[in-house]
Amino acid sequence: MAIATVNPATGQTVETFAPHDANEVDRRLDQAAAAARELRSAGFRQRAEWLNAGADILAGDTDSVARMITIEMGKPIGQSRAEVAKCVRAMRFYAQHAETFLAPEALDDPSAVGASAARTIWQPLGVVLAVMPWNYPLWQVIRFAAPALMAGNSGVLKHASNVPQAALYLDSLFEKGGFPAGAFRTLLINSSDVAEVINDQRIQAVTLTGSEAAGRSVGAAAGHAIKKVVLELGGSDPFIVMPSADLDAASSIAVKARIANNGQSCIAAKRFLVHTDVFDEFARQFTAKTSALTVGDPLDETIAVGPLSTQAGRDELAELVDDAVRHGASVLTGGFAPSGPGFYYQPTVLTDLTADMRIVMEESFGPVASLYRVEDREDALRLANQTPFGLGSSVWTTDADEQQWFIDNIEAGAVFINGMTVSFPELPFGGVKASGHGRELAAAGIREFCNLKTVWKA
Repeated sequence: MAIATVNPATGQTVETFAPHDANEVDRRLDQAAAAARELRSAGFRQRAEWLNAGADILAGDTDSVARMITIEMGKPIGQSRAEVAKCVRAMRFYAQHAETFLAPEALDDPSAVGASAARTIWQPLGVVLAVMPWNYPLWQVIRFAAPALMAGNSGVLKHASNVPQAALYLDSLFEKGGFPAGAFRTLLINSSDVAEVINDQRIQAVTLTGSEAAGRSVGAAAGHAIKKVVLELGGSDPFIVMPSADLDAASSIAVKARIANNGQSCIAAKRFLVHTDVFDEFARQFTAKTSALTVGDPLDETIAVGPLSTQAGRDELAELVDDAVRHGASVLTGGFAPSGPGFYYQPTVLTDLTADMRIVMEESFGPVASLYRVEDREDALRLANQTPFGLGSSVWTTDADEQQWFIDNIEAGAVFINGMTVSFPELPFGGVKASGHGRELAAAGIREFCNLKTVWKA
């Protein structure tokens, strides 16, 4: 795949970038390795000063960076500005809390292990390679980079080939904030080159956000090289609505949860499992609100839904919908790609879904919602857990016992009660089953790329 900015609103190529050759990759890995040694000894206070300075720069660049994001991958401009703000917040969060998260912990009774003193300490691993997707071009990177740098690691980024301008912006951001040259480096390489980089002795750990197939490939390469790996993969998140739910609030948030980022989010609600007692009314409200969404140029402030990021992505989504319709699914709204330029797909609601339809088990990455009628909470749970994925989930009920039952039994990395699944710097993020393993964000995220060292003294 060419490394290029292709505006998904028009289908036109804006700019093409030459891949880095082997010599340039080697030079950048050398820079990252040297910077890792320097960062290890810099101390938390110095690293926090540099990270806060980088956050100031990013905040000052909000308008230009947001426009760049929208042109590269198509999200509405307001959501691009919100992504920049979220990155700034995460950078400041780790600058403030990293030292506490990685504080040494002494054993209360060292005599129990025959020592005069015993403790554990967290130390950086070295150079961390990140393989990142296009759907949140800055946020996916910052949520790895901010904790990794604050822990004293350096970072190397292999970004998606359709967001090279975002990748190159990040290549210079941290150095502008004061970090040593090479503390964060972008590699403009193709996916076929990733395994070789993982195997390089200068790389100590790997993190990937992407598809299940990409996770298997990167996970296998990291396993072969015996290197730590964190995988955040796909999701087919359930959004469960029980009879006690506030249907107006639930249906409004359901639309936002499905359509945010043009529906291209791993933690977007994708399957709506609605109790039969409230199914008809929820379906009416949800369909009406979805039908009212405006679709068009994502640089227009009034537009709610922009194009999908690539033609291939739009075509894959259309194939899932067409397959469902061929097998008897009902289309309550949408179900087609509008005519004209750009990679648009009309927001869609499907129901009457059966097991022979691909969309039942596969992730739909775009503005398509699958609506299911369920008889009771056991039926809802069965459908919630039947897919290979287990990233996020949302449950709408005011019954406290029912809330706890779903919390205990849903197979997912997160359960949000009466709210939309969202990632926060303060909360761990990640999944189970085919949605991956390991955690990002919060204390867990910064500790993933550290060595927990035991210290024992006689």
